[in-house]
Amino acid sequence: MRRRLAQALVALSLATAAGCAGPGTAIVAPPGVPEQTGCDTVNIAANPWSGYSANVAVVGYLLEEELDCEVVTHELSETASWAGLNDGTVDVILENWGHDDLKKKYIDGQKVAVELGLTGNKGIIGWYVPPWMVKTYPGITDWKRLNEYADLFKTKNSGSKGQFLAGDPSFVTNDAALIKNLKLDYTVVYAGSEDKLIAAFRRAQADRTPLLGYFYEPQWLLSDVKLVHIPLPPYTPGCDADANKIACDYQPYDLDKIGRKAFVDSGSPAATFIRNWTWTNADQNEVAKNMTQNGLSAEQAARKWADAHRDVWEKWLP
Repeated sequence: MRRRLAQALVALSLATAAGCAGPGTAIVAPPGVPEQTGCDTVNIAANPWSGYSANVAVVGYLLEEELDCEVVTHELSETASWAGLNDGTVDVILENWGHDDLKKKYIDGQKVAVELGLTGNKGIIGWYVPPWMVKTYPGITDWKRLNEYADLFKTKNSGSKGQFLAGDPSFVTNDAALIKNLKLDYTVVYAGSEDKLIAAFRRAQADRTPLLGYFYEPQWLLSDVKLVHIPLPPYTPGCDADANKIACDYQPYDLDKIGRKAFVDSGSPAATFIRNWTWTNADQNEVAKNMTQNGLSAEQAARKWADAHRDVWEKWLP
C-alpha cells in the first residue's frame, strides 16, 4: 500500500489543524458521464489546524488502505482551497466552516463545487480566557466590561491597547471588526499559528498571566485546559452579512464537506466514501491529540483510531 499520505502530512502533523442522500448511498455519474469503477488519485486540501489534519489522516489512510486510492494532500489556506476546486488542483475540502460567500461564488455561480454533506463535527468559534482569570476577575466574561480590563492585556506588541491574540493570519475571522464595532480598546496581534496560540494559552494558565484570544472547538486542548468562552452579542442570521459591520458573536457551525463537481460527477468510490464519512468532535480530538501531543505520525494515529472503530468506518465504504 502507498504511504504518500504520511509523507505529505508529516510537516503538517509536526507543526500542529454531495447531496442529501443517506449514509451508505453511492454517488453515481450523471447520464452521459462515464462511471469511474476504481479509485484513482484524490487531491485533498489540508488546512492549517490540528483538527483538519486529523480528518485528513483518517480519511486519507482509509482511502489508501480500503479503496487503494492514491492520496495527495495540498497545504492551503481556507480561501485557496476553494480556488483549488475551481482550477482542478483540489478534489475535496474535508472541513468547511460556513463561508456562504464562497459557496455562492463556486457552487451557485461558477458551479464547479458541490456540497458533500456534514462531517458530524460541531464548530464553535469565539473569544476565550484561561480559567484562572475568571476566578480572579469574575467580570471578565461580560464583554461590556472588557474595556475595564484592557490594561491587564497590554503587551509590547499591542502598544497602548489591550492585546487580543489571534492564531494563524490565514484563518478567516471577524475579530478586528468586532473590536472596532463593539468599541473595545484592544488590537489584534497574531500568534502566527495554531501551535503558537495553543502554547500561549497553556502558558497563560500555568503562569497566571492575562490572555484574551481567539479559540474554537473541536480542539483537543480544551480537554486539558478548560478555556472559558466570553459570549458576545448573540448571533442572529444575517448579523455577519457585512464583514465591516459585524457586531455579533460567531455563528455556530455544523461543519460540512465540499467537493469538486467533476470529481463527484465521476462516480469515484472515493467521493462516495467521503460523502458517507461522519464522526464526532471526540473522534477528531482523539486523533489530533495523538498526532500533536503523543508522538504519533499521521498514519499511526489514523491506524490506531481505525483499529478501534471498525464498526464506524465500515459504514463509510461504498
